[in-house]
Amino acid sequence: MNFLEAKKVVKKFANHTALDHVDMQVPENSIYGLLGPNGAGKTTLIRIINQITGPDEGEILINGRPLAPGDVYNIGYLPEERGLYKKMKVGEQAVYLARLKGLSRNDALKKLKYWFEKFEIQAWWDKKVEELSKGMQQKIQFIVTILHEPKLLIFDEPFSGFDPINTNMLKNEILELREKGATILFSTHNMESVEELCDHITLINNSKTILHGAVENIKQDYKEHLIELNFKGDEQLLSNKISRPFKIREIKNLPHFSKAYIEMGEDGTINQLLKNIVDSVDILGLTELLPSMNEIFIKVVNESNTASVYEKQAVL
Repeated sequence: MNFLEAKKVVKKFANHTALDHVDMQVPENSIYGLLGPNGAGKTTLIRIINQITGPDEGEILINGRPLAPGDVYNIGYLPEERGLYKKMKVGEQAVYLARLKGLSRNDALKKLKYWFEKFEIQAWWDKKVEELSKGMQQKIQFIVTILHEPKLLIFDEPFSGFDPINTNMLKNEILELREKGATILFSTHNMESVEELCDHITLINNSKTILHGAVENIKQDYKEHLIELNFKGDEQLLSNKISRPFKIREIKNLPHFSKAYIEMGEDGTINQLLKNIVDSVDILGLTELLPSMNEIFIKVVNESNTASVYEKQAVL
């Protein structure tokens, strides 16, 4: 079941089209990546979901019904540009923001005590926000984003300003929130985080959806049928055993073994490859390589940009 859907969403600003009939289907209780280069339209779509602005065409659905003003209380939004008041004390501000989301003062204090203890930041309660580092401020904003236990969480570059230890801590918290039933929309330029966290993605470029689906399915769709073979033995003997539909792309000699990268034609199989080479070298390991999300991102965006240029030339 899709918890959140964007249907043919269009948004224009003067002579600029920020979103051009964008679709997105976010399954319930998933971590969904909203990806794209700078200026692609991601933030505009997030602002529409948060009802900061409205679409010119199309609609946003939650649980199959149109987005309504009251849904704001079931959404937690951590924007890329942080929005804490620098002169306010941390605890005072956290209670204030929690009450804006509908919590009573007592409930806010109780929940804040739990999270401040969990993050070991009790000593920050009476400090002013301006006294904290960027990473510390981000911890506070993360807490007030999730404090009211919303069904939909939207994180825009949540790891910005964090060191590796705190980044890992926050990733674990995000995974735990999903386990507790939250649906999470996650926008980032860090493709490593996408691989670690996201179940599905939508990639937007030049205001249009250019790729969407389950992360593992996308990686399978863009694989190059490339095999990595770790072996010991005579590489010439190995080469003599490789023939169509297989082709050696490269062999790397390492201190204790060698790596061969072997292209596999569409009619080839790993079992067939093993049968051909098993008597020629000592096989230490064999893996079919899948492209990283970073590689796919670059490839698809570049192809989209090239197609866009051709479209403009055709119009001219």
